[in-house]
Amino acid sequence: MIYLSTIIKKPVYDSQGNILGRISDLAISTGEVFPRITSLAFVGPGKTPFMISWRKYVDVFDDDDGVKLKVPQPEIRFSYLQPSEVLLARDLLNRQIVDTQGLKVVRVNDLKLSQYGNQLRLLGAEVGIRGILRGLSPLLEKGIVGISKLFKHEIGEQIIAWNYMDLLDRDLSKVQLSVSHKRLDELHPADVADILEQLDPQQRAHVFQQLDENAASEAVAEMEDEYQAEFIEDLSSKQASKVLGNMDPDDAVEIVRDLPYEKAEKLLRLMGVEDATEIRQLLGYKDGTAGGMMTPQFVAVHDDDTVNDTINVLRDLEEAHPPVHYVYVLDKQNRFSGVVSLKSLALTNGKTLIKNVMYTDNLISVSPDEDEDEVSEAIFKYDLTAMPVVDEHGELSGIVTTEDAWDAIEDDVKEEKKQHVWLKRAGIVVLVLVLLAIYTVVVLNLGAGLKAPFGS
Repeated sequence: MIYLSTIIKKPVYDSQGNILGRISDLAISTGEVFPRITSLAFVGPGKTPFMISWRKYVDVFDDDDGVKLKVPQPEIRFSYLQPSEVLLARDLLNRQIVDTQGLKVVRVNDLKLSQYGNQLRLLGAEVGIRGILRGLSPLLEKGIVGISKLFKHEIGEQIIAWNYMDLLDRDLSKVQLSVSHKRLDELHPADVADILEQLDPQQRAHVFQQLDENAASEAVAEMEDEYQAEFIEDLSSKQASKVLGNMDPDDAVEIVRDLPYEKAEKLLRLMGVEDATEIRQLLGYKDGTAGGMMTPQFVAVHDDDTVNDTINVLRDLEEAHPPVHYVYVLDKQNRFSGVVSLKSLALTNGKTLIKNVMYTDNLISVSPDEDEDEVSEAIFKYDLTAMPVVDEHGELSGIVTTEDAWDAIEDDVKEEKKQHVWLKRAGIVVLVLVLLAIYTVVVLNLGAGLKAPFGS
C-alpha cells in the first residue's frame, strides 16, 4: 500500500545517481476518475522548491528508495502548476470532506495511491485514525494496529474513493463528495483491477457497479489471484456467474478452482450451457498442467475445407473471441494434422483446399498432462504465439497462448518472492531474538557487577 505520508521526504535522484532533493508534494489533474500523478514537487539545496513533469522525467518510483529521473540534472526543465492541477499535500491533506446530505464532516488524514509500473494514481482519502497514526510514524501505526489485533479489535482503513469526491470551490477550502458516479470506461482493465484490489470491500463494490459486464470481467481477470475468488464471493450469485461467463474460460477456471465447491457449482448452473461446459472441461485437468492452463477457444477447420470456407469461419467469430493468429487443421478423424497462418489465407486463391496450404512439418504440440513450466519454456524456445494441446487420441483439446505462459512464469516469480520475503523476515526475527538475548545477558552481568561490592 502506498500513502502520501510515506512518500513525502523520500529522495529524488537524477539518472547519474546524484541526489537533487527530497519529495515535498505530488500534483494531480482533477479531470480523471482516479487521476494520475502529473507533477513531482521537491525541495532542493537551500530549501529551494522545484516542480517537474512526472511523465516526462520520472524513470523509477520506489516506495522505499524514492524517485529516480530519466536524465542528468543539467537536462531537467522545471515547470509550473497548471490550472487543472492541485497539490495533494498542500491542497487536500487535512482538508474537510462534507457529505452531500450534510450529515457529517470528516478530515483528510492521508491520501492513498496505487502504483502501476512507474505511474501513480490517486485512489482516495484516508479519513480514519490510521491516517493520523501513519502521519506521526508508520511504525507507530503498525504497532498500534498489531496490538489491537491481539485484543481482537481491528482498526481498519477508512477510505473514501476519489471518484466519489469533487472540488466544492476552486479555492480548495473544502472537498465535497460528488453525487454523480463517474464512469471508468477510459481506464485500462489492469488499472481498474489495481484500483479494485486496494479499496475496501464496500468501496470496491461501489466502483464495480460502474463497469459494464465486459469491462467488469476484464478487470477481474487482471486482478491478482488472492483477490479474485474473494471478490467473486462478495458478489451476488447472478453477478458472479455473469462475470465468470464473460471471461476467457482459462481465466475463469482459475477463479472457480479457488471457490468452495457449493458456490462453484451454483455459479456454473447459473451460467450459459456453453460457458459452463468449457469451464467444466478445464476443471477436469490438473492445475499446473497444459490442460489446466489452456483455453478451448481456438479456430479449427478440416483439411478438405477451402480457403474461402475458412475465411467465412473467421468472419463469423463473435467480437469477444480471443485474437486468432493461426487456424488449426483436423483430418477426417478429427485428429490434429496441421496449421495455417492468416497470411497464407490472405495470399491464397479462395478455392484452394486447406490441405494444400497448411504447414505440417515439425509440428510442435504438448499433451494435457505436461507441466506448465515446461510448456512455457517450449513456447518461448520455439517462438510460438500458441502451443496446441493434443490428447492421446491425437485430438486437439485446446491451445496455450504466450499470455498463458507469461502468467505461469509470473506466478512462479511471485512465489519465489514470497519465499524470499518470508526467509528475510525470519532472519530479522532471529536477529532480533539474538540481540534481545545479548542485551539481557549484558544487563544481568551489569546488575551482578553492581551488586558485588555491597555483598563483599
